[in-house]
Amino acid sequence: MSSSRPASSSSSRTRQSSRARILAQTTLDAELNAEYEESADSFDYSKLVEAQRTTPLEQQGRSEKVIAYLQHIQRAKLIQPFGCLLALDEKSFRVIAFSENAPEMLTTVSHAVPNVDDPPKLGIGTNVRSLFTDPGATALQKALGFADVSLLNPILVQCKTSGKPFYAIVHRATGCLVVDFEPVKPTEFPATAAGALQSYKLAAKAISKIQSLPGGSMEALCNTVVKEVFDLTGYDRVMAYKFHEDEHGEVFAEITKPGIEPYLGLHYPATDIPQAARFLFMKNKVRMICDCRARSVKIIEDEAASIDISLCGSTLRAPHSCHLQYMENMNSIASLVMAVVVNENEEDDEAEPEQPSQQQKKKKLWGLIVCHHESPRYVPFPLRYACEFLAQVFAVHVNKEFELEKQIQEKSILRMQTMLSDMLFKEASPLSIISGSPNIMDLVRCDGAALLYGDKVWRLSTAPTESQIRDIASWLSEVHRDSTGLSTDSLHDAGYPGAASLGDMICGMAVAKITSKDILFWFRSHTAAEVKWGGAKHDPSEKDDSRRMHPRLSFKAFLEVVKMKSLPWSDYEMDAIHSMQLILRGTLSDANKPTKEPGLDNQIGDLKIDGLAELQAVTSEMVRLMETATVPILAVDGNGLINGWNQKVAELTGLRVDEAIGRHILTLVEDSSVQIVQRMLYLALQGKEEKEVRFELKTHGSKRDDDPVILVVNACASRDLHDHVVGVCFVAQDMTVHKLVMDKFTRVEGDYKAIVHNPNPLIPPIFGADQFGWCSEWNAAMTKLTGWHRDEVIDKMLLVNRKENEDGVITGVFCFIHVPSDELQHALHVQQASEQTALRKLKAFSYMRHAINKPLSGMVYCREALKSTGLNEEQMRQVHVAEGCHHQLNKILADLDQDNITDKTSCLDLEMVEFLLQDVVVAAVSQSLIACQGKGIRVSCNLPEKFMKQKVYGDGIRLQQILSDFLFVSVKFSPVGGSVEISSKLTKNSIGEKLHLIDMELRIKHHGSGVPADILSQMYEEDNKEQSEEGLSLFVSRNLLKLMNGDVLHLREAGMSTFILTAELASAPASSGH
Repeated sequence: MSSSRPASSSSSRTRQSSRARILAQTTLDAELNAEYEESADSFDYSKLVEAQRTTPLEQQGRSEKVIAYLQHIQRAKLIQPFGCLLALDEKSFRVIAFSENAPEMLTTVSHAVPNVDDPPKLGIGTNVRSLFTDPGATALQKALGFADVSLLNPILVQCKTSGKPFYAIVHRATGCLVVDFEPVKPTEFPATAAGALQSYKLAAKAISKIQSLPGGSMEALCNTVVKEVFDLTGYDRVMAYKFHEDEHGEVFAEITKPGIEPYLGLHYPATDIPQAARFLFMKNKVRMICDCRARSVKIIEDEAASIDISLCGSTLRAPHSCHLQYMENMNSIASLVMAVVVNENEEDDEAEPEQPSQQQKKKKLWGLIVCHHESPRYVPFPLRYACEFLAQVFAVHVNKEFELEKQIQEKSILRMQTMLSDMLFKEASPLSIISGSPNIMDLVRCDGAALLYGDKVWRLSTAPTESQIRDIASWLSEVHRDSTGLSTDSLHDAGYPGAASLGDMICGMAVAKITSKDILFWFRSHTAAEVKWGGAKHDPSEKDDSRRMHPRLSFKAFLEVVKMKSLPWSDYEMDAIHSMQLILRGTLSDANKPTKEPGLDNQIGDLKIDGLAELQAVTSEMVRLMETATVPILAVDGNGLINGWNQKVAELTGLRVDEAIGRHILTLVEDSSVQIVQRMLYLALQGKEEKEVRFELKTHGSKRDDDPVILVVNACASRDLHDHVVGVCFVAQDMTVHKLVMDKFTRVEGDYKAIVHNPNPLIPPIFGADQFGWCSEWNAAMTKLTGWHRDEVIDKMLLVNRKENEDGVITGVFCFIHVPSDELQHALHVQQASEQTALRKLKAFSYMRHAINKPLSGMVYCREALKSTGLNEEQMRQVHVAEGCHHQLNKILADLDQDNITDKTSCLDLEMVEFLLQDVVVAAVSQSLIACQGKGIRVSCNLPEKFMKQKVYGDGIRLQQILSDFLFVSVKFSPVGGSVEISSKLTKNSIGEKLHLIDMELRIKHHGSGVPADILSQMYEEDNKEQSEEGLSLFVSRNLLKLMNGDVLHLREAGMSTFILTAELASAPASSGH
């Protein structure tokens, strides 16, 4: 992009250039999208990206394709299938749109939940309260009353029909409330509140690492954040993707699992991430795609509705088909992307003067944290929320790095500006800053420079020839006659006719006009020379498929786009060039120009400026530079008198620039800071520059009544050509707001203590408790009310009972203090006796387990002896059955070490060994045969031979324990003479060439009225104090199934009941080994 420079500021020029780039890219995005949709297999990405360089900007307007493209991106009616979606009318709370999978996910009847006689139906007009239990439905309804409903996410709801929990993630769209529902899966991390808490702990650890980093290295910051996200999420690849000023992207930091091709250092064209997608990232800062190969789900809308529902804020929004193809080509099946949003840090030149300075800063998308996975992957919402918070903290530190980098660069430019100005005024000719050292190439980063002065040309380093420079000057006088300068990253794009003849080495140019005929030039080479391939290998002979959107092809396309572009010129560089232009204009005139070289040397010797004029000129230039800064900057001369006071300091203190100039700095600081500033000034004038010194400035004028301005300052000594210190520049950071916040906290804390401990009779009774219920506060009014002194109740347990009305609304509390009363002493004695009784029982259990092992050892000996007596095949099979039952008993005895085997968090372990399903089924059935014989019940196993002979990996003994428990309960509650049937179904899912996941389903069907409802409910209740033996065994078995990524359902039909057990196992060919 290019921009000529009239009287506008650098920030204004930057905004105009950015808007033009965004408009141009959005148009190209739309063209690419239309071409992709229409061309299918003939889509040529490289050819279309080339259009970005060849299409004139004036032709890149808002066409019909652009409008249609933006509407399609924002109004697409598809979601990903890992959840479902409802759109609710804000007034009636009824459904106005739903995803096709919502009825199945939210209203399917589960026989594990009893008493669901008339299940609700989901459709247009359904009241959402009928789908969920009261707490979740009420929470959803309350969300309508919040302006920012995202603060409530996620809302935990539970379906009435299935009892399944869901995360409800709510956002407000035009005219409705859109709710994404994601299943809460106990087998996935984090599923419970404890899991979510663990996610935040991990995020806190990552944030702590980021905050402990020393400033000054963006690379170290990015490497740290990708490492922490990699550890936190478990994806195969995590990248920090940075957007450059011309909107193209670069993989700035990366970490991958072994064996994955790295993308570190690769650059991609701006079209790889469309502007519409960037807009959506600003709105919805975390984006997850679970499986790019999964079929999207349609949204069904109310045809009578007048609104067009937008899914911009939905976590389930389906990705565009073009992006899915891109992911497929990268072998990235799943992804997680977090937006890194930073402040623009620009002064709004168009703002009104009376506009408040505390207005919200404009934001921009610095880049993305991108996670890729080579297989489907789902990350629950609590962990995604923790990642979003981590990205926000990262963005804050990116802002700090920007500020630090800007201060360092401005300081460097300020030094160089001072030295060049000193050289210029001593010699009174621009030749001194061309032929001397340093020269104008040291002012800003460039590859070459030139001066057209007095109809002569001087060239430095990589610069066009003399005739080419004259041609450029002629073009400037014709096309940019009214501008004082020009900056462009592409002379080709700026419209210079001779750009092609300059080649790749001269692409970017910055110009400062001294007069209409005298010009300073700075030149830059093409960007492609600075882009390095960071992958595993990149042989130029390798050919990419130009019709597929592969990352390596995108890199190739980028080289084609940028070979005629340079790095863009930054605002502070253009400010430095503009300042040099003003100095040259102020000190030189047409009369000083030589007509021949000997006369020039004579005039250089005659035009000597005295020291005072020189110092004033340098000071004037420093003031101009300081005024462009967004941080407080002030400067003093060798006597401590203010000679620099930028607009930021004037804004903070209320003291205008003309009022500050000439005053001594010590008269402007608070009395408490006089010695600090005096010492800092003394050391700086000696050449010792102190860093991060804190002092306070007085406030004046309209801000006279405000608190002092608190600054943290770095001192920078200003030197003349002879390296003598002639003044000090203070570059500061405003800490006033931070101090106000800390003071407010201190005042609140002090007010709190003053109120609590005030003996005034008007102060009401006040007491407090910590998170464990122990009394932590007790004021004088409480002592008067209760008769208990503070020392008597502090650190005693405080019992609080809620008082509720008939609607369940809390209307008050009853509070009790635990004191060592007789009743409490008696209760403690009872508790101690109970603990001693429990200890005796525990010792008895320990003895019994030890004693049981002895006869079990004898049984093992007998089995081994029988094996050597020439048993036939059937007899040997019975021995194996006994051996399996023995292993099961050992496993159950080992469980006695658990503190509470009914606790879901207990460490019931699972092994991963190979076993035959036949062995498990036979051993489990054998444990119920005696009970079956007593009731005349027949057990039939309708299991195919393929099932029985299937070798799988998993915990066969635990599976045997589960099956025997459910068989025993089924037999117990079957009528005399009944039957029990066992059937199965196996489904294989390939996850590699040599490994399959098996979804196993076992059905245990028995006649009669079935298992009583109270025992079935005990299978789902953890804290049932009246849990029966059967209920306890079913509860433990269900927990074991959950560890196997399975569950149990109970189906009750007329005269028949069925347990449906599901579990996940693994299988592999016999040749693959264990």
